[in-house]
Amino acid sequence: MSAEEQIKATVTDNDVVLFMKGTKEMPQCGFSSRVAGVLNFMGVEYSDVNVLADDTIRQGIKDYSDWPTIPQLYVKGEFVGGCDIITEMTLSGELDTLFAENGVAFDKDAADKIRAANA
Repeated sequence: MSAEEQIKATVTDNDVVLFMKGTKEMPQCGFSSRVAGVLNFMGVEYSDVNVLADDTIRQGIKDYSDWPTIPQLYVKGEFVGGCDIITEMTLSGELDTLFAENGVAFDKDAADKIRAANA
């Protein structure tokens, strides 16, 4: 299976996927840590893919999304964005809306706490 086929299977077989440096339990960069931290705090069930474990996936995900940086978040097979976009969407409430519209369970109170702490 090619990297592209593997990536496509991963994003279509899982409701929420985070391609990141490290794992959700042990992120290996600040940007990955921020996005994983938001998802973990909000109680989102997601699959994490450690791009540091496989160079073909690390480059493949950049080609797949036509986005040059990692982390990359996918919801229901669609690319959502990287760290800055996810941070903005969290603070604006757009991430809540995206999850709700796609049937992804999350803790609304936790999302509100993130916004209150950053107001």
